[in-house]
Amino acid sequence: MTLRYAYNTNGAASHRLDDALTLIAEAGYDGVALTLDHHHLDPFAKGWRGEAERVARRLEDLKLGSVIETGARYLLDPRMKHEPTLVTPDAEGRARRVAFLSRAAEIGGILGSEAVSFWAGVPRPGVDRDEARGWLSDGLERVLDAGEAAGMDMAFEPEPGMLIETAGEYGALAERHPRLKLALDTGHCLVTQDIEPNEAVRRYADRLGTVAIEDMKRGDHTHLPFGEGDMDVPAVLAALKEVGFSRLVSVELSRESPRAHAAIPESIAYLKAVEA
Repeated sequence: MTLRYAYNTNGAASHRLDDALTLIAEAGYDGVALTLDHHHLDPFAKGWRGEAERVARRLEDLKLGSVIETGARYLLDPRMKHEPTLVTPDAEGRARRVAFLSRAAEIGGILGSEAVSFWAGVPRPGVDRDEARGWLSDGLERVLDAGEAAGMDMAFEPEPGMLIETAGEYGALAERHPRLKLALDTGHCLVTQDIEPNEAVRRYADRLGTVAIEDMKRGDHTHLPFGEGDMDVPAVLAALKEVGFSRLVSVELSRESPRAHAAIPESIAYLKAVEA
């Protein structure tokens, strides 16, 4: 089988969305991981539904599939990165995050996306972690209900430094929330070092909602271009093929926006060469 690759628009933040989509399609990708943001299909804009329908037509014209990403830094709060989250102490803040993720599911339904990827959030200093897990569990059920209503897989991403940061912690969470898919960022496995990326693919094969790949150094949460870190890319691609993963494998290079015009074609050329 041949793997299907996408490029995450958080690595093309300096480009207009339509220009980024054109670059991605022309480079030979099969899809886009669309990070909803104030400048890329703003989910809070007055005409968000009409814009989503327009982007859906654009994706169809370019023959691109999609995954919805929800990791925009300042979309909900211009002063606090990634806040509010599902583990924010303020109930109104948590409700705003749930509303955003529910809107993301609606947009994913309009675009015909494969999944919506999201994470827990970083607990504030002094927050009891058991209480935070209770907030997370409550929020997850509402998010999963919204995903079900929109016909979308909701895929949870373990994120280094957040309340749920390892694949194993996702596994425990999924036991309590069986509808919850896994958004596996293979680089994060190198940061937390709880499981090798290729082994995570195999262990959670039946739970995978979406997969992200990039290079990364062990213990260092910095997304790097391929060839600059410790990722065994051949092993990861082999594992994805072994388990028959047919969804998009998304390149996430969030720091490469200033050179997206080069990073987009370079990344898929590297992956295709490894795969060959």
